[in-house]
Parts: sequence; structure tokens; C-alpha cells
Amino acid sequence: MGALDGRVAIITGAGRGIGREHALLFASEGARVVVNDLGGAADGSGSDATPAQQVVDEIVAAGGEAVANGDDVTTAEGAQNLVQSALDAFGELHVLVNNAGILRDRMLVNMTDDEWDDVIRVHLRGHFMPLRAAARYWRDAHKAGKALYPAVVNTASTSGLFGNVGQTNYGAAKSGIATLTHIAELELNRYGVRLNAICPAARTRLTQGLSAEPELAEGEFDPNDPGNISPFVAYLATEDCPITGRSFFVHGGTVHLFQPWAIIDKIEIDHRWTLDELAKEAPRLAEVPFSLNIPY
Repeated sequence: MGALDGRVAIITGAGRGIGREHALLFASEGARVVVNDLGGAADGSGSDATPAQQVVDEIVAAGGEAVANGDDVTTAEGAQNLVQSALDAFGELHVLVNNAGILRDRMLVNMTDDEWDDVIRVHLRGHFMPLRAAARYWRDAHKAGKALYPAVVNTASTSGLFGNVGQTNYGAAKSGIATLTHIAELELNRYGVRLNAICPAARTRLTQGLSAEPELAEGEFDPNDPGNISPFVAYLATEDCPITGRSFFVHGGTVHLFQPWAIIDKIEIDHRWTLDELAKEAPRLAEVPFSLNIPY
């Protein structure tokens, strides 16, 4: 028996990299998988149905069930078609893993309008549209008395939650995804939907060249293997997983839990502040110690 037997999962951006690993592991654990991927380049240009179909072929060859889908998840029509493809192929939908993304890194002063808009569109809008389409289906199913135990795993990034030079577009989208996850969980838990976000760190075509790769001995554990991310995502997608409304940094064999924004200090007065009073009291806020606990 697989941990995901009977579950139907949509995985976006599943033609390559981390998404591909998700799809293969989900299928090996018994899930029926909709492999969504436009097949574009790392910067989002172009399209190619081959990567998604190749993943489907791998799954089927291993005895699993999967279908390919090439809809554009940044559009309402594409997202609705994606959900419908799961219903048409497998009769149900239990899991949505939003993973599709692109990179167009540039320093802020040099970033073009398109480089900003395209990254925000693919990441943030590309999470919102499938989530909304799936949520509408799950709301109706819940009202009809179906116990589906739906689960959503969104893909944020430490570039958003910790910050990273040259990625104002990517980081803004990714921190937005973490917030989207938190608020959507508050709204959708009444329908039994669990939502979590992960910030994965692994070797993919989007991260190639960003950092030096460690030299590994033969058979040594590779912490940057993209397959390391998928087990925790699969666990979050299981029917009886109790975790919801959380964000995690996942790398190698380690799963870190984020604490959301939290107030750690204040200045206070019993009347409206004057600028002179603020000039006296507020500067100490610049000296309040805190740590992001960045593990790298």
C-alpha cells in the first residue's frame, strides 16, 4: 500500500527538476497524477509538451497512472481546464502542488517592466489561479458531503522570506505566495482544505551556477538532489497529515519550520507622537537584536 493510494494530484511545473521528482514519487506512492508543464525555458519563453509527456511515460512504464497537461496556469481558463483534466481523467481531485516558476534576475535599477511583470505573473498569479479553481471545486464538494481531505502545497522561496540580491521580482512573488498560503488556509479550512508552503533548496536548472557544488564521494548523500524535497511534499499531501497553515524550508535531509512575522518590541506613548519625541525614542528600534536563523 502506498501512502497516497487513492489520491489524485495535480502538480504544476512537473516536467523537470523538483516538480518532476514530486510527480514520480507521488505516482510511486499510489497517487494518480496530472503532470502540468508548459515546457518553457528557464526565463519562461517558449513552450514544449515533451517534458510533461516524458514524465507521464516514466510513470506509466513503472506501473503508475498519469496524464500530461499543458495549460497555462496563469490564466483562469487554463487553471479551470487543469482541474477539469484531473476530473475527466481520474474522477476526483485531492491534492494541488503549485510548483511552476521562472527566473528573470536583475538588479532593481536595471529591471524592466516585463521582467517584473512576468515573474510575478508566473509565480504569484500562477499559484492563485489553480488554487482558486481547486478551492471552488472543494467548496462545492464539501457542501455536497464529500470527505476528500484536500491538501495544497505551494512553493515559496527563501529569496522571499530571507531576501536575495538581484531577485526583487522573484522574492516579492515568493513572499507573496507564503502570505497567500496563510490567508487561504484561514479561509478554506472550513471546507477541510489543508494548505502549507515549502521553500525548497536543491539543484535545478533555475539554480545552476548560483552556488558551488560540493564534491561528493561515490555513494555519499547529495544534499542538493532535487529528489530530497519530494518526500516531505508527499507527506503533506497524505490524507491524514495534521499539518496546516505552515511554511517550511526544505533542504537535503532537513525540514525547517518558519515563524511568520512577529512583533518583538515597541515604543509607546499616551498621546499622538511628535517628531521630536520620535527622534528621541524611535532610534533604539534600529538596535533591537533579532535573528532570521538563516541556516546557510
